[in-house]
Amino acid sequence: MTQILLVGSDGPLLEGLAQSLAAMGHTPRVATSIAEAQESAAYAPPLVLVASRSLAAEGGAAALTGISLAAGGAMLLYHEVGSRSIPLPPALQRNVLADLSLPLERKRFMALVQHVEERAHATGRGRPSPAGGSDAHHPDT
Repeated sequence: MTQILLVGSDGPLLEGLAQSLAAMGHTPRVATSIAEAQESAAYAPPLVLVASRSLAAEGGAAALTGISLAAGGAMLLYHEVGSRSIPLPPALQRNVLADLSLPLERKRFMALVQHVEERAHATGRGRPSPAGGSDAHHPDT
């Protein structure tokens, strides 16, 4: 089960993504602000952080790069179709795996989430799936 944190103000888009991710067996959480995302990530760091490009460009770039991710995690940005492109600071650009146009690139988004999860598992940073047997990172094992 991969923890995924979706951050943005487009409620219907994020809810649709969260439902699709849940159907794939992931654990999505939705935050409507960067402050809410920071609080959520402090409690349980996500493997994938998906944030609105507009939030990042409106002075939230430093705050986004400061959000803790699980080992092997990645940050994805998204923008809505038809929104104007706002330049991002170089520090944020270096930390972003992809910049997606959602909902048009939904399949690419799902493939990237799957890739990050597989990469984390292959490098021993992620938790194996429940069908995979023991949980190497669980403190009781």
